[in-house]
Amino acid sequence: MIRLLLVDDHAVVREGYRRLLERRPDLRIEAEAATASEALAAFRQVLPDVVVLDLGLPDMGGVELVRRLMQRDPRARILVFSMHRDPLFASQAMRAGALGYVTKSCAPDVLIDAVYQVAARRRVLSPDIAPDLAMALLNDADNPLDALSPREFEVLRLLLEGRTPEEIGQTLHISPKTAQNTHYQIKAKLGTRTDIELVRLAMKWGMGGDTAPEP
Repeated sequence: MIRLLLVDDHAVVREGYRRLLERRPDLRIEAEAATASEALAAFRQVLPDVVVLDLGLPDMGGVELVRRLMQRDPRARILVFSMHRDPLFASQAMRAGALGYVTKSCAPDVLIDAVYQVAARRRVLSPDIAPDLAMALLNDADNPLDALSPREFEVLRLLLEGRTPEEIGQTLHISPKTAQNTHYQIKAKLGTRTDIELVRLAMKWGMGGDTAPEP
């Protein structure tokens, strides 16, 4: 029996995944979570064999959640199941410690097979993103955002949403000063002098943002 923790902020979506996965007699949803905080608590309580999580969570980004789960248990087996098809998100999730990355546009059997692969500690990518990720890795014009750590990636994502250091600190459970220092580190690492340059660079390389971060 493979025991699963399912993390998605939409109850209807979780119910659909539960029905799909539990059609297999050896797959069981041991716990569900709608937020990263709930996921961390559930992980401690049930010690699942595989965590299946979405990146779009209300209280903490999925990449940061992957990093936190790996801190708690370096042997955690994590499968990201996300709407994001950009290879940037896949590479950041895998760098943070996820063993697999499957997009929500894939056929149901792809998700089921990925659960088994991750349970066996094998890396897996859905067919619709694997070629793009391979090309991104081979591209001579390397994406500068790949140089960011998972924590820096999450801070940048929140900056692009127009969050203040205080809001970023609350979301990631770090101090506002740490959030602000990370902001400066991101600009230094990416070679951008202003926040406008930072937004333009991020958007150019696949991270959207309708609102510029505050100076």
